[in-house]
Amino acid sequence: MSARRRRARRAGVALVVAVAVLVAGVVGVVTVLTRLSPSQPTAQQCVAELDGTRWKLSPDQAQNAGLIAATGVQRGLPARAVTIALATALQESKLVNVDYGDRDSLGLFQQRPSQGWGTAEQVQDPVYATGRFYDGLVTVEGYENLPITEAAQAVQRSGFPDAYAQHETRSRAWASALTGWSPATLTCDLHDAEPGSPDAVVARVQRDLGALPVAADETGALVLDTSAFGAPEDRARLDWAVAHWAVSVAQPLALTSVAVADRTWDRTDGTWTVTDAPVPAGAVRLTLAS
Repeated sequence: MSARRRRARRAGVALVVAVAVLVAGVVGVVTVLTRLSPSQPTAQQCVAELDGTRWKLSPDQAQNAGLIAATGVQRGLPARAVTIALATALQESKLVNVDYGDRDSLGLFQQRPSQGWGTAEQVQDPVYATGRFYDGLVTVEGYENLPITEAAQAVQRSGFPDAYAQHETRSRAWASALTGWSPATLTCDLHDAEPGSPDAVVARVQRDLGALPVAADETGALVLDTSAFGAPEDRARLDWAVAHWAVSVAQPLALTSVAVADRTWDRTDGTWTVTDAPVPAGAVRLTLAS
């Protein structure tokens, strides 16, 4: 072998060794950084499924959707009214109770105190704002059969009425779940929870659902008596409406499971599964993180 070839061979070997050392060093640095900075948990999200399509909201959006739907159910309004309300709030505020907006618009529905919707404090109260929207909607003749743009615009008087239409399918999926017409279709993927407060659950039940009795059972779970919620002939559907509402507020209330009929939603896997001990009609069982 010539001296030139020997030098080339030694240079090639040296290059391979250098690359190997470099790769090992990079791997070592990445390993150390990974240990020092663990991977971030996956994002929390809630989903309503309709016709095989999953429509996502954040937990904050989901809890506001739960209030809007529960208010509609309490008032005996059809699911279409809830769809219109959700689409309106999605367009106006992205379904978040914001403290800002165009001119003096505020809150979930971007209602303007200067236009007679109430005080600034009132329109930023989700309960008040939702009630005021429904107060306006039910005065619109035939709103159930109107295009969503026309129904929402009749209440809101928006400068961009056609924009409501883009939220219709998402809103219909969430309205169908939250009014109980689509059982076991609303789920949430959430991080682990800090210990929950029974008092906070009772307060939220009263705020969103009205005067439903809440009592602890022998396991320490809270049982909602839904028998006074809506008409008796709609018991199964309304039990699912309450159960889906509970999942929608699972993040702020630190719920770890929701049980209704023969199904249980579990925070660990975020899905509904068949339970070995069905919950009687007229009841929904909530378990809090402890």
